[in-house]
Amino acid sequence: MGSISAVDEKLRRKFYVDDPDDLRPGEKLVFLLSLHGGGSVGAWQRAYFPAYQYKEKYRLVVATPSSATKEPMRRWVAADDDHLRNIVDYVFGKYGKDTIAAFWLVGHSQGGMTANRLLGEDFFRNRVDGWLSLSGGRIGPIELPASFFVPVGPLPRLPGFPGATARPGGAVMPDCDISFIFATGEHEIVALPDTSPWADKYEAGPRVRLPDVVDEQPGQIYDTLREGRSNSAWGLLPRPGVARVYVYPNARGGRAIADVVRLDKGHTEGLEPRVTEELIKMMVAAPGGKAQQIG
Repeated sequence: MGSISAVDEKLRRKFYVDDPDDLRPGEKLVFLLSLHGGGSVGAWQRAYFPAYQYKEKYRLVVATPSSATKEPMRRWVAADDDHLRNIVDYVFGKYGKDTIAAFWLVGHSQGGMTANRLLGEDFFRNRVDGWLSLSGGRIGPIELPASFFVPVGPLPRLPGFPGATARPGGAVMPDCDISFIFATGEHEIVALPDTSPWADKYEAGPRVRLPDVVDEQPGQIYDTLREGRSNSAWGLLPRPGVARVYVYPNARGGRAIADVVRLDKGHTEGLEPRVTEELIKMMVAAPGGKAQQIG
């Protein structure tokens, strides 16, 4: 099928779906539901985290929707939850529940915070195998610099999130079994902790640093609305980069637990190709199978 604009027939809302061009009937796929951040749209998210470019190599189906709420900024709210559930039902129905080897929530910024919230709902808790937080909250303490939201000014209070404003720092500990990968720009955090409560939950070993991921090509997207008046914490122009990869090995059940820090990057610079692939490799290698347990 390749890439199409699909339709949530119940709500008449469109969303992107990318799958392998050479898809074979009944083959196993890893499903990513990819959520944009506040003030963004699905097309931007698709370029920010370009998983679709690896759909053939890693046998992915990637659904990328847009939130409906536009004021005071476009953002995910509880009213979008039916749409997100409908997308999951669409994917499971179209490809077959038994073909979904793993289901991951992926979210940038407020999209990551939304993924964290969704994991508190039975529908997602019982289906999701992993959460990739792209600057969308880390399970465990993390401190943001004061300059984080300077280019955008004060943000509105967002219902459903403790602390009111949309600062993607710490996340709520999900009450479910999932793999968890946190990726962030170096300049949008004060420091990365060297421990993880999620790793502790799964009795993983001490943190191990893997070889750096070196990208000679830049990402595809950035915050064009603030070009020339942004800062390093919020994000500058796309450019090549280096990412440090830390994993917590031997987690119970083979869960993937990792932190990835993109050096000299901020919140809105699109992910470079090699670090994108590294994240996908970790997701595909992680255990799955929750979908098959749904009656």
